[in-house]
Amino acid sequence: MSNNPRNPKGQGLVEYALILVLVAVVVIVILALLGPAIGNIFSNIINSLNPTATPTPGN
Repeated sequence: MSNNPRNPKGQGLVEYALILVLVAVVVIVILALLGPAIGNIFSNIINSLNPTATPTPGN
């Protein structure tokens, strides 16, 4: 293995790392924007599957 600064293996590794960082940033931004809406949807689903019984007055 030589110390050639134009090593294509290193360049490919850096490109893959940059792509992974870009994908991670996009996912974080999407979750930050849509997170509350998705949370509300799951809360509505859980509430519809598990309705709480309201006590009737006088019983």
